[in-house]
Amino acid sequence: MAHKSDLIADDILGYLKAQEEKSLLRFITCGSVDDGKSTLIGRLLWDSKLIFEDQLAALESDSRKVGTQGGEIDFALLLDGLQAEREQGITIDVAYRFFSTDKRKFIVADTPGHEQYTRNMATGASTADVAVILIDGRKGILTQTRRHSFITSLLGIKHVVLAVNKMDLIDYDQAKFDSIVAEYREFSKDLGYSSITAIPLSALRGDNMIDASPNTPWYEGPSLLAHLETVQVEQDAIDKPFRMPVQWVNRPNLDFRGFSGTISSGIVKQGDPIAVTASGQTSKVKEIVTYDGNLDQAFAGQAVTLTLEDEIDISRGDVLAPPDACPEFADQFEARIIWMHEDHLLPGRPYIIKMGAQVTNAQISDLKYKVNVNTLEHMAGKTLELNEVGIANISTDKALAFDPYDQNRHSGRFIIIDRYSNATVGAGMVNHSLRRATNVKWQEMDINKKSRAYQKGQQSAVLWFTGLSGAGKSTIANLVEKKLHAMGKHTYTLDGDNVRHGLNKDLGFTDADRVENIRRVGETAKLFVDAGIITLVSFISPFRSERQFARSLVDDDEFIEVFIDTPIEVCEQRDVKGLYKKARAGEIANFTGIDSPYEAPTNAEITVNTSDQTAEQAAEVIVAKLEEFGVLGAWYPEI
Repeated sequence: MAHKSDLIADDILGYLKAQEEKSLLRFITCGSVDDGKSTLIGRLLWDSKLIFEDQLAALESDSRKVGTQGGEIDFALLLDGLQAEREQGITIDVAYRFFSTDKRKFIVADTPGHEQYTRNMATGASTADVAVILIDGRKGILTQTRRHSFITSLLGIKHVVLAVNKMDLIDYDQAKFDSIVAEYREFSKDLGYSSITAIPLSALRGDNMIDASPNTPWYEGPSLLAHLETVQVEQDAIDKPFRMPVQWVNRPNLDFRGFSGTISSGIVKQGDPIAVTASGQTSKVKEIVTYDGNLDQAFAGQAVTLTLEDEIDISRGDVLAPPDACPEFADQFEARIIWMHEDHLLPGRPYIIKMGAQVTNAQISDLKYKVNVNTLEHMAGKTLELNEVGIANISTDKALAFDPYDQNRHSGRFIIIDRYSNATVGAGMVNHSLRRATNVKWQEMDINKKSRAYQKGQQSAVLWFTGLSGAGKSTIANLVEKKLHAMGKHTYTLDGDNVRHGLNKDLGFTDADRVENIRRVGETAKLFVDAGIITLVSFISPFRSERQFARSLVDDDEFIEVFIDTPIEVCEQRDVKGLYKKARAGEIANFTGIDSPYEAPTNAEITVNTSDQTAEQAAEVIVAKLEEFGVLGAWYPEI
């Protein structure tokens, strides 16, 4: 609700005008579990008289039923709205609250302290200007305090309030307070904060929340609310260069063509020159159209439709910007990544990146290092686990328009999406583009893939054999190639073991190495297909995501997945290489089917089962299917 004012009764329009003209501060509360984040915000609302009467009645009732203060008012219940939060006494989701005082409007994000929900905390921090980092005066600085501090710095927050809470439980000890503040300043000296304001608090008792507390006569700084009302943050989105991602091409009839989206930063005026970042085409803004009528100018945060004076090609995902201040445009860049999923980040695995309205396939091409949140040291690593932070190079299928995150938080951030589950698995902030990416172009050749395949009297294709170790992949692939060779077809087999003697000799059997193993083989198979060859690939390839990536490298009708669907019990009985026996004995780690998963195909083009048919019979079935699919015939090429 809004701060009480006599204008509400006397001049409601004047009151609304005054509210509109107040500055808005977004801040986040964060820290470890039980540091008192929800209690702090609840007390702030209570002492500021910013609670409705029905909320007050519900709070008093809930405090008696599920409160943690022995029947007294439990201020945390104002924020902990989920049933699970009230039962456990912790914050799980991000709770947003709006309130205002005479001097300023606020949106506060109360974020969870438990490590399991760090991803939720990062979400809340992504739009904040100030971070209120709570520390329990009894416990001092904890690992989660350091983690949240590091994440807030990654997300571009420059101003921190170090709220040393529960001072009443340490008898308002100045020496303890000073010790905590000194330790925090030493830890955070390289985090790039512009200001750190330390305040001794008791959120439960109200000390230094609204007014100076008599219990801390040694403290001469501002109260928490006084500081939040006056802290000067960096220039907001309006002062950044104009950026508008096109979310929709609005074409209701032949006489109107506009480009709709929400302005992410800057200002646009009627008559301003405008450029499409991807193509470089330029025009001028003819009209700024909204539901409530046309505008002379529009600001960051407004949803508008722009019409232009010229007919130029613009599509969903394009970014509009001033011609003399365009964002960077590249398909490779370095970024900071916060990993938010239980499944590890695996370099080489295909993901989807969404940056504003831009969506494209991407790979983490190189994880340069991880960051230890306790010491801030850089550590080597091949993967990122849940809540870990790293610096990585990213390669995308198409160029994206972006600004470095440190220059523009609104156009330099993105999310990472798993291609198979469609779950959001990570968040990233762009550091800079990799300039070398702009110098590498695809060289077109006069002799194309179809010409090479026609010369050989066949269609080029990838036959991707997948299945457990011992299923019979290599045996069947060998028989299929012999049959095709006898028919005069041009073939080559990429076998899992053989490739590891050369091309993939440097790779092990961790999940990260398996992903890179398949990435390299997929790219190699793509080259063979371009040469017009029928390419047989015999790899366990346990992950659907990597097989889908290999499929995406060639045309839809050029990839044929062959699932050798042999039960693990049969594979273990065969155990030609003795691998299952060693895996069961713990002598081989990360063995597929034992302690590493195998994700079976859900819709393979060909499925055979060597537990009820011989390898020869399976090979005959596969060749017959190739005949049916038209792979073994030729067509006149388009030259």
